[in-house]
Amino acid sequence: MGFFDGIMGSRAVQFQSGSASSNAIELTKRHSTVSLTKQGAVHGNLRVNLSWRMRTSDIGGRSGQSGQLFRHPFKLFKPDMVQAHTQGMVNVDLDMGCLYELTDGTRGAVQPLGNLLGDLNDPPYVKLSGDDRFGSASGETLYVNLDHADEIKRLLVFVYIYDQTPAFDRTHAMVTLYPVTGPRIEIPLDERHPQARSCAVVSLEKVKGELVVRREVKFVYGFQAELDRLYGWGLQWGRGYKSAKN
Repeated sequence: MGFFDGIMGSRAVQFQSGSASSNAIELTKRHSTVSLTKQGAVHGNLRVNLSWRMRTSDIGGRSGQSGQLFRHPFKLFKPDMVQAHTQGMVNVDLDMGCLYELTDGTRGAVQPLGNLLGDLNDPPYVKLSGDDRFGSASGETLYVNLDHADEIKRLLVFVYIYDQTPAFDRTHAMVTLYPVTGPRIEIPLDERHPQARSCAVVSLEKVKGELVVRREVKFVYGFQAELDRLYGWGLQWGRGYKSAKN
């Protein structure tokens, strides 16, 4: 088993959706924020989902296929990726977690490591549904109880690679937020950072009375402790392990 960190102890701009679907907003470098308050979505359970696929270039890709394109031209339009859990030889384990700070000053983390799965109806009002080892269609999901939004100061959702093998350049990951009302919010992790092991993906924070979702997408070479230092959470971290799954 590998090890890595385990815990011990703006303004929103108005813009058109970047997605092909009218029911989705894609946060980009240029348009990086959206207000849940303006969407009327600061209530109920906000669902935050992580899913990923492997890039085919990592498992043989399209090498040797150029001659076949003349016989099968429509292959050009197929996505250049395959589901991670359909390829036994690929062993990439992405995990999702969340750093939280409440208005009373309480800080901590919700993550699979250490079985810190959180609580939806009591502090921190954030709960992780489980740990998906293979990037299946359902992925991993965090729930945030926005009926307690006044008690939440800020949240930072992050993704990290469990087995210590840098692999963000081998995956196409997506974090999607599903508010109770309004369009879903998509943050793709399609930048190539071959040596990165963690990524701060998206933050939620009160800004001038509004609950704002902000695209972060900041890759780091370490794990949670490095993200903590980057965002000034001030937690104490040590080595941790995940228990094996049957």
